[in-house]
Amino acid sequence: MLRLAAQTLRHRTGGFLATFVALAAGVTVLTTCALLVESGWRHQGNPHRYGAAVAVVADRDLTVDGPTVLGETERTTVVLPERGSVPERVAGDLADVPGVDRAVGDRRLVVTTTAAPELPTTGHGWSSTALAPYRLVSGQPPRSDGEIAVDARLAGPTGLAPGATTEVVTGGVSRTYEVSGVVDADGTASGRAALFFTDAHAAALDPRPGRYDAVGVLTAPGADRDAVLAEVRRIADAAGAAAHTGDDRGLAAEPESAAARSLALGAGAAFAGYAAAIVGFVVAGTVGLSVRHRRRDLALLRAVAATPGQVRAMLLAEVGLLALLAGAVGVPAGLLAARQVRDALVTRGFLPDDFAVRGGALSAAAVVVTVAVVAALSAWIAALRVTRIRPTEALGEAAVERATGGRARLVCGLACVAGALSLTVLTGATDGQTALGAAMGMLYLFVLGVALLAPWINQAAARLLGPVLRTVWGDSGYLAAANLRANARGTVAVLTALVLSVGLGGTVWFLQDNLERQTVVQSREGVLAQYVLTSGAGLPASAVAEARRVPGVVAATGVRRTSVVVPDRLEPQTVPALGIDPLGADRTLDLRVRSGGLVALREGTVAVSTARADAAGWRLGDRARLWLGDGTPVTLRVVALYERGWGFGDVTLHRRTLDGHTVTGLDDRVLIRTAPDADAEAALAELARRHPGGQVMDTARLTGELAEDVAVSGWLNKMLVTVLVGYAVLAAADTLVMAALARTRELSLLRLVGVTRGQVKRMVYAEQAGLLGVALLIGAAIAAVTLTTIVRAVTGATVPHVPVTGWATLLGGTAALALLATVLPVARILRTAPVEGMGVRE
Repeated sequence: MLRLAAQTLRHRTGGFLATFVALAAGVTVLTTCALLVESGWRHQGNPHRYGAAVAVVADRDLTVDGPTVLGETERTTVVLPERGSVPERVAGDLADVPGVDRAVGDRRLVVTTTAAPELPTTGHGWSSTALAPYRLVSGQPPRSDGEIAVDARLAGPTGLAPGATTEVVTGGVSRTYEVSGVVDADGTASGRAALFFTDAHAAALDPRPGRYDAVGVLTAPGADRDAVLAEVRRIADAAGAAAHTGDDRGLAAEPESAAARSLALGAGAAFAGYAAAIVGFVVAGTVGLSVRHRRRDLALLRAVAATPGQVRAMLLAEVGLLALLAGAVGVPAGLLAARQVRDALVTRGFLPDDFAVRGGALSAAAVVVTVAVVAALSAWIAALRVTRIRPTEALGEAAVERATGGRARLVCGLACVAGALSLTVLTGATDGQTALGAAMGMLYLFVLGVALLAPWINQAAARLLGPVLRTVWGDSGYLAAANLRANARGTVAVLTALVLSVGLGGTVWFLQDNLERQTVVQSREGVLAQYVLTSGAGLPASAVAEARRVPGVVAATGVRRTSVVVPDRLEPQTVPALGIDPLGADRTLDLRVRSGGLVALREGTVAVSTARADAAGWRLGDRARLWLGDGTPVTLRVVALYERGWGFGDVTLHRRTLDGHTVTGLDDRVLIRTAPDADAEAALAELARRHPGGQVMDTARLTGELAEDVAVSGWLNKMLVTVLVGYAVLAAADTLVMAALARTRELSLLRLVGVTRGQVKRMVYAEQAGLLGVALLIGAAIAAVTLTTIVRAVTGATVPHVPVTGWATLLGGTAALALLATVLPVARILRTAPVEGMGVRE
């Protein structure tokens, strides 16, 4: 059968080429997703900062207990957005472990040097040089608060050398330091440049007093490594931290690596889930249609004594060969695409420069096997009817196809539609990721329902469109309506692919547009201040007091952006949050408070968006338990509920609640409102000059910058959607080409019985117009229901924002490609003499 399958592939290149394109494109998309996940799983960062340490104790993630299912408590781990820290006493406990030579605490300070402001740099205490280890190249260690040592990456481009002076901005304040020495790590260091203060000065500058960013453990010669690591892990567990060893030390050395790993795993897995569903639809439809177009061949094989098993074995062999060929093309293409996606993510700041595409063998094998199994299963199911009946009935069965499916298909289709409708209720009752997940499930259930009910949909549409087609296209329209009724089951794959293209694109793409629009609109309408003071180095708390003293200023509010972890119905969510000084905040911010008030915001209280409060089950006056960005658990009383969560974050805290729990301990901006007749621009400009990198701008410009940030964040989702919709549209065109080429004998017969070439063309155009119209109408309806439901659940907007150009592009592009995929093959068929066309294989 393998030999027969190979011969069949060689002599039926047209039909199998369409199947190959669908399989190869599916392998490419899934390989890209799988490689992104595998690369994230393998990514550990670079442990250069802790190269000499056998273990590093740090707190980089938070594990939260979820609901209990079947007696098992589900746990979710999230990356801490503000990097956790460990108490200083942990270093003492670790130093007392037998076999430990030293336990060195490391502080990671956010600093900027005026000598190289574009070079990412971190500040540390001098004792942490033993962890790399760094060696002194020239000069001496810093001995006073006014001295620093710099590493070679910082000294080389700037020319800094012992005795030189430079300004360092940290804690929102610029200070002048003398360079005491230059250190190097023998070329093993990478990533951010480093500079070193005295240990006492680093502790004074640290916004988290009494805590270390991490503690590195150095063992004594001859120590029992396993015994030391066991005791280190015990002490780390007791402190609520983790002991990182081996390559895992990179996650402690570079906290950005943990975030990058989480992003790659999360985005890759989510994208892979959506892609797998779409590839499943497309491959099943394409392979099934290919087998159905060969009913006459299969029936003839049965009539000449081929057993059902032999026919199925031949089909499976064909699909297997095509899957191998698709893997040979799709896997390298997926690897190339994964590298391009990686480069794009790095360029836009989603991933660090050292993130690399790793692995491939495991991903490629899993993808090829998965696609091959789906294709084989589709071919098996499509051939069941022909291979099950008696040989003498096979040819008759192939000649006249059953118009619709069986009762089981009808029941399953109706069940899918009912399930999709029930999910609209669930989507409306939830928000955030829960609502998004329910909406995507609803979308796929709708599409699956349409795929199962397609024969009945096509027949009903043909009856309803019959008079219209006859009126517009005359006799050709009559033939088109008859063909649509008779071939209702044969156009299932075409209808499904088109509906999927429009439904998916219209839902996910425009959902991202709505989220971006809602964020910008809420931010623009919610900022009452005319001016904003910003600084790339951050602003100390004193900046707010200084702004309030400027003549003409009636209110000033410091804003500190962070993220917190909050409970949800299914799993905890990391959500954006603000820390503010509520004094005068009602004159600079309008969060559209619905109950309570920001005036009651104190340390130990919290204001929450209405959407987040509903998701967490919080009400005004409740005690809300959440985790700050560094993993510190807090229980706060809810004193206000507001609506503008998209523009300002789901959680608003008093600024003092965040003290010691953020990486910088600084404000990101100060919102300033002046009296209507005040002329305070000169005084505000002078205020900005007193802060390193400070500038005062109009808040309208701030909203413009926010729009750019949101657009960058939305780029990832839109890129993924573009790939998925592009694949679905390609599959639709592929299916239409296959369906058109399979009609060579049919169209030739019509021409032999007197139908002119023009009438045949008009008949085909009428068929495609009817089929395309039904597909676009159903796809648009599914997108409208899904989009409206999720936008109402997530943003609260009753009517989603849908740009006219967007809909025109989606519908027009799909229609144009679908018509082109039919017109060109039919034109080629009609150039063949009818007598020759009757002799062409089906």
